[in-house]
Amino acid sequence: MATIGVIAGDGVGPEVVREALAVLEDASRREDFRHELVPFDLGGERYLKTGEVLPDAVLEELRRCDAILLGAVGHPGVPPGILEQGILLRLRFAFHQYINLRPIHLYPGVETPIKGKGPDDIDMVVVRENNEDLYVGAGGFTRKGTPEEVAIQTSINTRAGVERCLRFAFERARDRGRRRPFRGLSDDDRRRGLVGQVTMVAKTNVLTFAHDLWMRAFTEISRDYPEIKSDYQHVDACCMRMVVSPERFDVIATTNMFGDIITDLGAVLQGGMGLAASANLNPARTAPSMFEPVHGSAPDIAGKGIANPVAAILALALMLDHLGAPGPAERIRRAVARVLGAPAPKTPDLGGTAATADVGRAVREALE
Repeated sequence: MATIGVIAGDGVGPEVVREALAVLEDASRREDFRHELVPFDLGGERYLKTGEVLPDAVLEELRRCDAILLGAVGHPGVPPGILEQGILLRLRFAFHQYINLRPIHLYPGVETPIKGKGPDDIDMVVVRENNEDLYVGAGGFTRKGTPEEVAIQTSINTRAGVERCLRFAFERARDRGRRRPFRGLSDDDRRRGLVGQVTMVAKTNVLTFAHDLWMRAFTEISRDYPEIKSDYQHVDACCMRMVVSPERFDVIATTNMFGDIITDLGAVLQGGMGLAASANLNPARTAPSMFEPVHGSAPDIAGKGIANPVAAILALALMLDHLGAPGPAERIRRAVARVLGAPAPKTPDLGGTAATADVGRAVREALE
């Protein structure tokens, strides 16, 4: 029996989580996946009513869960940073969710803004370090609010944190390569027995301390994975090449800050934020991992019933993978593929007129 904590959150979060949970119930019946849902009232409305963001007692209740499904965080009535730092970052740090995993896959039937590219060209994974870098919050102000103000934000990178991120990326590339060798490998690569590729993305020519650590660790760890091709790109070059030739990427490993940027670019490549799911993983399983769509609370469309639930549903599939239930996870992904491959229903972000509930219902029907 898996215990799943549910944080519907703000804006469109409750709308898309509702559809994801309905899909979970139907898939679970078909695949005999036993679970218990535990709802948690966290988000902007709670903060505005009580002044609480994430009380310690609630954090400990969440710790007892096997996984967490999050809808969205962000409220127009709450200053930026309070909910994001108090809920998202606190959970990531407190539960040692040191890997942010972002599949970037273009489904058939979905348009990408990149001319001439299709599903075979856009199929990569970004492994983002999730507990270090600028997000640690090291720094501060001097003479704040004056003409002489100084603001400092320090990037923190540890050898242990870098190594575990890079090893996770190489393991992911090896697993992908065992299922299907990376299409971007050359004939010579294949003759050498290579099956996958890890591209490390940093800025070693400018950030010569922190990213020197990343490069040295990358070079050393790559020797332990002779079947995986290692590649390096500066972050600006990577962003350019993701647009020009996305087919050259298999697994990207990168820092917390750069990963935040690269994955949003990846979401655009795969058809938009409404299709982008992510996992905040504690690979050691000493605390729960958290799964979420990446589109945010979208207050401009909240309550209209038109938010795309696919990202939340795909986040659910990632959660089932983590919980050791690949059967229902794969059934859900196949159902999503069937729905996206059909002319309708599609929500407005994909050029259609369907409601959130229409798409959720179509995915449940496609589970058959």
